[in-house]
Amino acid sequence: MLRSVAVIVMDQVAAFELGVLAEVFGTDRTADGFPSYRFDVCTADGGPVRSRSGFLLAPTADLTVVEDADLVAVPAHADGAPVPEPVLAALRRAADRGAWLLSVCAGAFVLGEAGVLDGRACTTHWRYTDELQRRFPAAQVQCDSLYVQDARLLTSAGTAAGIDACLHLVRQEHGSAVATRLARRMVVPPHRDGGQSQYVEAPIPKAPEAPTLEPVLEWLMGHLRHPVTVDELAARAGMAPRTFARRFRAETGTTPHDWLTNQRVLLARHLLEDTTLSVEGVAEQAGFGDAAALRHHFTRRVGTTPLAYRTTFRERTTA
Repeated sequence: MLRSVAVIVMDQVAAFELGVLAEVFGTDRTADGFPSYRFDVCTADGGPVRSRSGFLLAPTADLTVVEDADLVAVPAHADGAPVPEPVLAALRRAADRGAWLLSVCAGAFVLGEAGVLDGRACTTHWRYTDELQRRFPAAQVQCDSLYVQDARLLTSAGTAAGIDACLHLVRQEHGSAVATRLARRMVVPPHRDGGQSQYVEAPIPKAPEAPTLEPVLEWLMGHLRHPVTVDELAARAGMAPRTFARRFRAETGTTPHDWLTNQRVLLARHLLEDTTLSVEGVAEQAGFGDAAALRHHFTRRVGTTPLAYRTTFRERTTA
């Protein structure tokens, strides 16, 4: 059972990510029947550190409390900041004795430096997943997850995904009823559908980077709503269909069908955000023909349904 939590902070710690951990595990709600935890914010030497926001944080302990904590958590810190060796050693010992390890956002890089991501499934903010995989090639980085659990290792994506991961851990340790009540108390959903894809900034490109095929792709970007075949595109490019398909993959890295579907999904995202078109209308304007085809491709590539995406992202005007 989870009873003690140690949060390791270093210079330039991200205040929100630390606040997520403090809100879930460091706030006393025993009067309302919630579990209680020994909660410590600790630094390598027990001294204060400065947050990214500029204010000083006074810890409650040094790394001593990490040695018997049931959960050792690491919020995000400044990219590339050196990690003290005592912190890395404490994380390795925590992993060896079977404690829960949890990172929020770029805190995964600290776990990577400690070597505890090797051979393990993990994630981080979508902006940093490629860098995490590059720096720690033995890690199994999942790019489109809000959080990933691998045994007693729990890593989360950016900012609010830390709340999702913490509630998941509460659910694991104390059951769904406690996690749901806590989520209601915090005024957040007990579980969010979908992955990070729905949050990735993805503007529709203005100029495709394909020197030979650029005129064709420029034309295609303006005619996404119309049905089109590879033979028609090849004829427009003045190539045989097989030659066109080879050239297309060489210059875009994918097939004509996959590229076209991706562009239509991007257009659908913008229509869902910026218009009042029905899902059927969005499907027609984006070239999917009907709502069923839109839902199929949208869910596969974005990780959520068109309706759920619109509920989350459509801008609401105020009177």
